[in-house]
Amino acid sequence: MAKNDYYAILGVARDASADDLKKSYRKLAMQFHPDRNPGDKQAEARFKEVNEAYEVLKDDQKRAAYDRFGHAAFEGGGAGAGAGGFDFSQAGGLGDIFDQMFGDFMGRRGGAGPGGRSARVGGDVRANVEIDLSEAFFGAKVQIRVQTRVNCEACEGTGSEGKDRQSDTCTTCGGMGKVRAQQGFFLVERSCPTCGGTGRVIRNPCRVCHGAATVGRERSLQVQIPAGVEDGTRIRLTGEGEAAGAGGTNGDLYVHVAIRPHAIFQREGANVLCQVPLRISQAALGGEIEVPVIDGSRVKVKVAPGTQGGSQLRLKSKGFSVLKSAARGDMYVQFSVETPQHLTRRQRELMEEFEEEATKHAKGSPEAEGFFAKVKEFFDGKG
Repeated sequence: MAKNDYYAILGVARDASADDLKKSYRKLAMQFHPDRNPGDKQAEARFKEVNEAYEVLKDDQKRAAYDRFGHAAFEGGGAGAGAGGFDFSQAGGLGDIFDQMFGDFMGRRGGAGPGGRSARVGGDVRANVEIDLSEAFFGAKVQIRVQTRVNCEACEGTGSEGKDRQSDTCTTCGGMGKVRAQQGFFLVERSCPTCGGTGRVIRNPCRVCHGAATVGRERSLQVQIPAGVEDGTRIRLTGEGEAAGAGGTNGDLYVHVAIRPHAIFQREGANVLCQVPLRISQAALGGEIEVPVIDGSRVKVKVAPGTQGGSQLRLKSKGFSVLKSAARGDMYVQFSVETPQHLTRRQRELMEEFEEEATKHAKGSPEAEGFFAKVKEFFDGKG
């Protein structure tokens, strides 16, 4: 089944700005949030669709890939793989593509081994973690499972069978551990695919790993998510990636953090926004109401008489912790005035009395009075 266009899902134009994308996403995420639509499978599907679309379009590099290749950019083997076989679905961006092309040539990771050969380095591993906004506020320990490679136990990571550790010079690279290939105008130097950059070929390969020195395995790790982490943060765990065999260096594990939208709060950096609807009577008369805070506490705030929709109150230091700092952001309570629906007979009578009085004393609604005065001038001018 063909996927819907990401721009259409978010209801924005293809040239929409980052702010427009964020505004549309927040509106739709709040509208289809499972907490607001319990048991509604259609709303749940739309919620996931909106999140998927925003996850791609909020990232400049992913968005550029999507604009060029569409959904194929994130499906291995499609047009999105790009020239030379570099797959955007696995690459973290243009930097990763250059790492693939020039990483070994520039000595990106690890030192040089004997004879000028690069030391074997295991591949990096990516894991995705989705947490609640409250977990992002307090920090959390998250258990993750990743598919990776570990040193083969049968050969102790050597790749050789039994006690025979003998090897021969690799005929593909002549023992240098590197080969060269033409990539367009560039002559690219990369690790030899035959010996994996070691310059040697094992004479008697291990029957378990077939000489690779590593085997695939699922690992379970506990990751500490720091308090104040933002959506899209990448956490690097050094040495927790793929093994490279005996004498090699493990790759790294990169944990990408996504934060689920909250039913009450919206986050803007270290600040938190809470939308609070008021009845017309509350907004007109004022009073005191209780609102929640992201840390789980409650606070009472005063509603001034005549409060207008869109007005805000600032609660200092009630927002998120700033990473690597003792500072905290603020919380903003934004009021909206809700028009009542399905009035009772008595409520309707009271509203009619109110409207009659309001017509006699229009100074209580200066914006409406000013607007209709301008309308009158407009029509009088045309006459």
